[in-house]
Amino acid sequence: VQLQASGGGLVQAGGSLRLSCATSGRTISSYVMGWFRQTPGKEREFVAAIDWRTINTYYSGSVKGRFTISRDNSKNMVSLQMNSLKPEDAAVYYCAADRAPYRVGFNNIGVADFGSWGQGTQLTVSS
Repeated sequence: VQLQASGGGLVQAGGSLRLSCATSGRTISSYVMGWFRQTPGKEREFVAAIDWRTINTYYSGSVKGRFTISRDNSKNMVSLQMNSLKPEDAAVYYCAADRAPYRVGFNNIGVADFGSWGQGTQLTVSS
């Protein structure tokens, strides 16, 4: 599957932004989809994930309550709504698709669980 993230940009602290991830090549309806972020010199970190049934979501502690992940399987799209943005949210954001279909649960889900990645979109947050 090919993934194309978009929607990044410059936003003031406290503002909102919505990232989108368009997918192609195969349907994503059977796969957990996730968002990750990375800053220079640091490892890529998990942000959010949504299961293939669009029932359950999972967030890192640093974004829980501020970010919302969603998906539209009919459009093969995944989104990340980011509210109350902080300067520490600034990073390159990547969308990703699970390596295997029909995962149940998010136990210790991380970078290694995802096999397909988009090119990343930059978020800058001014203080």
